[in-house]
Amino acid sequence: MDENPNKGSKPQPGSMMGAGIAIGTGAGVALGLVLGNLALGIAMGAGIGVAIGAALDQQSKQKD
Repeated sequence: MDENPNKGSKPQPGSMMGAGIAIGTGAGVALGLVLGNLALGIAMGAGIGVAIGAALDQQSKQKD
């Protein structure tokens, strides 16, 4: 009855980048708490998340 109109569609450009930043920032918060420097942990996590998101975007483009 309620079918998903986006079923089987490709992810939007940059959608993996946002997911990577979100996951990286979450991991960075944990890292920052362990190291005792929350700001540094968040920055490092966001940077790593950007790299992971870019890699996932590239990988999805190559599958096309």
